[in-house]
Parts: sequence; C-alpha cells; structure tokens
Amino acid sequence: STMVSMANMVRALDEELYDYGINLSEEYDYVENLIKVHGLDDTHIGKGTQLFLDAAEELGLNPIKMPKAIYEEKCIQCGQCAFGCPVDAKWTGKHFVDIAIENGAEFIDEAEITGLITEDNRIKGVKFIKNGKEEILHSDTVVLSAGAIGSALILRKIGIDAGRELFFDPFVSVGGVIKDINFNTEVQMAGLVVGKNFVLSPHYSSFIPSKIGGDAEPKDILSIMVKTSDECKGYITDDGDVVKINTINDIRYLAEGAAAAGFILEKAGVNPATIASTVYRGAHPGGSAAIGKFVDSNLETEIKGLFVDDASVLPISPGKPPILTILALSKRLADYLIG
Repeated sequence: STMVSMANMVRALDEELYDYGINLSEEYDYVENLIKVHGLDDTHIGKGTQLFLDAAEELGLNPIKMPKAIYEEKCIQCGQCAFGCPVDAKWTGKHFVDIAIENGAEFIDEAEITGLITEDNRIKGVKFIKNGKEEILHSDTVVLSAGAIGSALILRKIGIDAGRELFFDPFVSVGGVIKDINFNTEVQMAGLVVGKNFVLSPHYSSFIPSKIGGDAEPKDILSIMVKTSDECKGYITDDGDVVKINTINDIRYLAEGAAAAGFILEKAGVNPATIASTVYRGAHPGGSAAIGKFVDSNLETEIKGLFVDDASVLPISPGKPPILTILALSKRLADYLIG
C-alpha cells in the first residue's frame, strides 16, 4: 500500500516492457510531474543518509538521491514514512481517491469481492459483500487492482488460473553501530545505489539492534536495505497462502549486495565488529497475472472488458520500488479506456 510506502519513485523495467509493445516514456513524464517526483532537498538529507552517500561515492558506486514524492514543506523528518505519514507529507493513492470522489465517483469501503459476473466471455459486473449482504455492481468495464495475491485469487473465481508464478523482490537490511547517529528518525531511503544485480538504500530496520546485541539502541544504528530482483519461482495456493522458492541466483544477488553494503557501512564509520543482518523478507509481490500470459499490452484479460492494473501484471521482478511503474501503466490504461 502506498499509505505505508517510503514514497520511492524510480523508473523500472523500461527496456523489458518494450518487448511487450509498451513504451511508458510519456506516462512517466506525466506522472512524475503530477505527483512532483524529485530527490529531497539537502535540508531533508540526514546525517546517516549523507554518510551513506559520501561513503558510496568514495567507493565508486555512483550513489544518487532517491527520487521521491515527499513534500519538504510538510515533512517533519520523523522517520515514520512506513507507518503512514502523520502529517500527510507524501503522495499516496488516497489522494487520487479523494479527487475521484470530489468528481462524483462512489467509494464503497469495507466490502469483500466474492466474484465476477461474465457473459459470453465479457465482463458484466462484480459481486461483493457489504454489511453481511451480497450485492452486485453491474459494469461492462472492470479494473482489478487488488494486489498480486488478491487479483490472482479473484481471477481464479472465473477460471483464469493466475498466481501459479510469483516474484517478491527479496531484501535484507544490513547495519551496525555508530553511537548517537539518530538515523532512525531521518527520512528513510533517501539515497540509492543501483548495482548490476541489486540496489542499496539507507533504511533503518528495528530488527537490527537485537541482532547486534550488547547495548545497541535504535538511535545508534546505521543500516542499509539490500534489494534484488528474483525469479518467478513461487505460487499462491487456492486458500491464499503464499509459497516462495528461492533460487541460487536469488541468494547470490543478495550476497553480492550485502557485501557491498558492508563496505559502505565500514567506510561510513560503522564498527565492523557490530555489523549484522536481518532475515530474508519480501518487499513487492508481483508477476501473478503477467503481461503476455494473462493480460495483453493493454492489461486486458481474455475476458473482454476485464483489466488488471497492479504489480500482478509486471512480467519480471523489477528489484526496485514498483510504484512509479504501476502508476505509469495506470495512466496508459486510463488513456486507452478513455479512447
């Protein structure tokens, strides 16, 4: 959800999408201007982030400021981006929902999708339960955006066997001690290193202090997120459980990134004897209803009028924050639907 994202806005899969007849250049430009994507002003680059940028530069890793949709005039630099911004200083999908409602759209909340209505291979509506009662919303155009897991499960209700493949952009956080760095209260992920098989970004993880032990406190930790692309070796069960299989390449790429993160941390002044890693986690589930397999280049399924527009459709793991790419695909789809 964008509500708990870091508002990172990087372009991803540009060349890969060309193979499917999709060029998002104009859509990227439009969205970046619309939500004001930019690298943060120096006033909002904290001490820990600057150490990351300087150390990575010294090591020849060509760091940049992370493109973000955060608005400095509102941001109080509390480090709480991932918990929902307390002062509404970043772009979220809610902003678009609010605009839609202001222009006459009806927003139905606290409702569970129970099925899709089709007739002669065309979409005719959506079934949902609200307040314990099943209702039907009739429409000749439906866009599913329930996420990689939710969209796949909904598609299965009408016989489209999505969700038998899955990526999730694996990551670990690697960190160590610099006394009183106070990195945990900075704007997170404000820097970026793009490697061949991984990306690195300064990111505080609350799991790190316990991994280090001793008297390490949250205010003493400088840590880096190591994120990679992964192979689509996973699936969603019919009960909605997720199974992910890690390949040799998946693990190798994370190991390469973790090694680079260790060099940056030491160069930044972290005591190397304190460096520790979190467990392996998944950041961005996707690929469960991929372009070229379940949807065409216009994101339409085999059911006429039924579209999917979320990380489900990404054909391969980006290994980077996918929000901007999804927004660009959404702009492209909106233009297509308008005609």
